Amino acid sequence: MSHADSGLGQQAETVTSVVEKQIDDLLGSIEKEKGGRPGPKTRPKKAGKGKRARRRVVVTGMGALTPLGLTVDEFWQGLVEGRSGIARTTRCDVSGLSCQISGEVKGFEPRDYMDHKEARRMARFSQLIVAAAKAALEDAGVNLGREKQERMGVLVGNGIGGFPEVEEGFHIIQQKGGMRLNPFFMPVILPNMAAGQISMMFGLKGFSSTITTACAAATQAMGDAVEVIRQNKADIMVAGGTEAAITPIGVAGFCVMKALSSRNDEPTKASRPFDAKRDGFVPSEGAAVLILESLEHAQRRGARVYAEVAGVGITSDAYHVTAPDSEGDGGMRAMSLAIEDAGLKPSEIDYINAHGTSTPINDSIETLAIKRLFGDYAYKLCISSTKSMIGHLLGASGAVEAIASIKAITEGVIHPTINYEYPDPDCDLDYVPNVARKKNVNAALSNSFGFGGQNACLVFRKFDE
Repeated sequence: MSHADSGLGQQAETVTSVVEKQIDDLLGSIEKEKGGRPGPKTRPKKAGKGKRARRRVVVTGMGALTPLGLTVDEFWQGLVEGRSGIARTTRCDVSGLSCQISGEVKGFEPRDYMDHKEARRMARFSQLIVAAAKAALEDAGVNLGREKQERMGVLVGNGIGGFPEVEEGFHIIQQKGGMRLNPFFMPVILPNMAAGQISMMFGLKGFSSTITTACAAATQAMGDAVEVIRQNKADIMVAGGTEAAITPIGVAGFCVMKALSSRNDEPTKASRPFDAKRDGFVPSEGAAVLILESLEHAQRRGARVYAEVAGVGITSDAYHVTAPDSEGDGGMRAMSLAIEDAGLKPSEIDYINAHGTSTPINDSIETLAIKRLFGDYAYKLCISSTKSMIGHLLGASGAVEAIASIKAITEGVIHPTINYEYPDPDCDLDYVPNVARKKNVNAALSNSFGFGGQNACLVFRKFDE
């Protein structure tokens, strides 16, 4: 190409950019004159010269095992009813601790989802997510025999790994000696084995990884899976999170930090995000999985689409090992990045599924971050905390909350924040208190913030071809 041709090409690109800006300004002025709220952008951004348009990523399957049930339907029904899944802890003896309640996955039998021998070689956190992945793949209608195994991957978020199995191993060493450990002890407890087990169980040979960014892990795992598909490194990603850390050490560790609720006489009222009398989070377990696909792949196989994952935002506070930034800066930036990545404005978000842990500091700082980003519009937003009913699933929390966000879009219903009884002046937004609300949700933001200042946010949009 000659220098003259190159110059002409650059001029053409400049003219195109100017024209596109003029169109955007015109559309904006029309909306302003109407006095109405601008709708989501429908004109996709054009790829730069020599670049391919970004692949769109959609959700085609969901699976969940939570304190409210062993299916997505049971989980969602419990949320809409405002029913708590929190009760006295039965999985281990916590009688000497300040927190004696938790959100346990009840009635889970691994052999209902996998071979008994395989189940014995997995920690509980792996068993839970293998079951969730099986349900999600079935829900998505994925025919594994027809897919290219090398184009299917796994990304799992997990905070702690095989904690109960580590404690059990320690007791065996103390009582019987180290040579009596299970020969599979090491591979059982490793945090990456949840993703590894899914890969082996379903023959997924593509991109595989594990994210361990504390309570932001599942959301970041799903966000990273979106990027893998966008970069054309996979057609399908099995993504989500899992946690099973209800053990004496696990609970005691949070108790001594004074992070857990001590409302043991009223388990169902213990988790009360944004309420003035909140006194800590409730530890829980569970797993959830989303089947993420490139839009063209989903359309090619005729898949049903629940929603589009439109935006991803990940930041770090760089502030403190456990406390969030006092001005909510990291969380605010993560939300902003996710909304920008989705091609939306803050005023186009209809619903926020908050991190909402029920701890005094977290809830007030998250509220502050929302106010800083959304301004006056923050008071028009619907916000709710799934943790009010299921407690805090730690590394798995973002995955179950993603499903709650997607269901709000598909069902036109926002689940409540239960146990909201005493207003807190620092938490003065609309948290959809105690009763579910019907609302058309076009775009939902899901927040996850973890120890170490890890922040991850996702924007889900109503699917529009």
